[in-house]
Amino acid sequence: MKILIIEDETELAKSISEYLSGENYICEFASTFVKAMEKIKDFQYDCILLDIGLPDGNGLAILEELKNTNKQDGVIIISAKNALDDKIKGLQLGADDYLTKPFHLSELMARIYSIIRRKQFNNSNIIKQNELQIDLLAKSVTINDATIVLTKKEFDLLIYFVGNKNKVISKSTLAEHLSGDFADMLDNHDFVYAHIKNLKKKLYEAGCDHYLKTVYGTGYKWENI
Repeated sequence: MKILIIEDETELAKSISEYLSGENYICEFASTFVKAMEKIKDFQYDCILLDIGLPDGNGLAILEELKNTNKQDGVIIISAKNALDDKIKGLQLGADDYLTKPFHLSELMARIYSIIRRKQFNNSNIIKQNELQIDLLAKSVTINDATIVLTKKEFDLLIYFVGNKNKVISKSTLAEHLSGDFADMLDNHDFVYAHIKNLKKKLYEAGCDHYLKTVYGTGYKWENI
């Protein structure tokens, strides 16, 4: 997965890149409007992180260029501006999300996952895997057409696993996904095991196949073969 970070604050761009690189993303940079325009014309990205307030131009013009050229790159506006007009205009021009500085990197990560997930499933709000169906908008889960009730964290885990199918995910990564930056303050990540145990129990008792596997000593993996 490839991310373009359009941001003139060097330290912030570096922090974002280091965090995303740890999640196996390839990050590229553009610190100016001119460089950003060159990048979006020549390449395609899974997600673009766009600062509106660039030193040599307005980031909203980059959104206009993406719209005019019918490019489908996901876009998250990251800006110190909290003005409602900027947010509305950015979303109208095609941005997928808007995040105001300062923000937690874990929250940014979650939003990137959300956008890429929608793209991975052809922008459909319904995810299907055999007997399992997930409605992303309604946040509902059915197995063999019967609805099962999940807690918010169980639902978040399920979406995270399905969106990263066939990829081994460590317990520490799951802890950060569930608790954000507070994960580092916890003595252990046993709560992750508890949520996964409950999720497995609800899925299997409802008749779902055993897609969620434990990779002993490493983490967990959702299989979709």
